[in-house]
Amino acid sequence: MNCIAQKGDAVEIDQDECVECGVCLRAGVCPTDAIAMPVESTQYPRAIRAQFSDPGVQHPSTNQGGRGTEEMKTNDVTGRIRRGEYGMALEFGRPGTGARMTDLEKVLKLLVTMDVELEKNNAVFAFLDEPLTGGVKPEFRNEKVLSAILEFKIPEHRLEHVVRQLLPVLADLDTVVSWGLVSRFAENGALPVRTKLQALGVPARPNAKINMGLGRPVVEP
Repeated sequence: MNCIAQKGDAVEIDQDECVECGVCLRAGVCPTDAIAMPVESTQYPRAIRAQFSDPGVQHPSTNQGGRGTEEMKTNDVTGRIRRGEYGMALEFGRPGTGARMTDLEKVLKLLVTMDVELEKNNAVFAFLDEPLTGGVKPEFRNEKVLSAILEFKIPEHRLEHVVRQLLPVLADLDTVVSWGLVSRFAENGALPVRTKLQALGVPARPNAKINMGLGRPVVEP
């Protein structure tokens, strides 16, 4: 996060910008072994920084590391995304940039008004206000993480509406957002969603994860 800088004769870590990823500690870059993980890093609300930034730290709510749910990437087995549906994943932040939970909150408030199906097994869900309004619990709002992912599902016919609503909000954020879309191939091998995205002015990059359907689906399509 470029949060380590020399100030006069000392080298300091900007604790507000640090996301507790642990890279500097594991790399052993300090010649005097002065870098240490403070006790505060394991205490809430700051503890969520490492949970979203250090892949070796698990989320208590999901009992797994990482920033999203594994099942979205293994739809050939889980069958979570049915025909007639699209799965979406918005990843906020990247190494060197990071994201505040307030960035997610701005988008969540919009998603709630559009009545999309949020993924409750995603780690982010544990930090949202109850009842669900799209707000992040106050104590976590200003925490900074390396990246975090929002996952949700929509019917195919609502693609244009959701994309047009989200684009201006995403453009106004103070971080970078990577937008992933999960779609089923048509029976003839075509991928109709690419044509729909092009019509909306959204370029669809060819790099993707393609499940070959070799697993036995837990949920039939």
